[in-house]
Amino acid sequence: QVQLVESGGGLVQAGGSLRLSCVSSASMVTGDSMGWYRQAPGKQRELVLGLIKEESDERIAYGEAAKGRFAISTDNAKNTVYLQMNSLKPDDTAIYSCYHNHWARMYWGQGTQVTVSS
Repeated sequence: QVQLVESGGGLVQAGGSLRLSCVSSASMVTGDSMGWYRQAPGKQRELVLGLIKEESDERIAYGEAAKGRFAISTDNAKNTVYLQMNSLKPDDTAIYSCYHNHWARMYWGQGTQVTVSS
């Protein structure tokens, strides 16, 4: 069982930045992916950013909302993935959930609330 612990959510004004962190109890192996989804009230869950570990490289999967404003990074030594969010907008208000797809099983964090005020 993989456990994920998220941190870094909160309230921020429009135009501000936040960095979310997610620590996994498992290391990423080739074929794994880690990243973030979000779900706003009344909307479907959507991919924000994901990082796929390939044999000799890492590939990033982008959700529509992330392009140009958000970035994903990892600290493999700490089994941690980060989501850097810049130029936040009120439409970015959502619950952000970290995932780790480990050995083809999907694991989720508890979710962290991000609220962007106008």
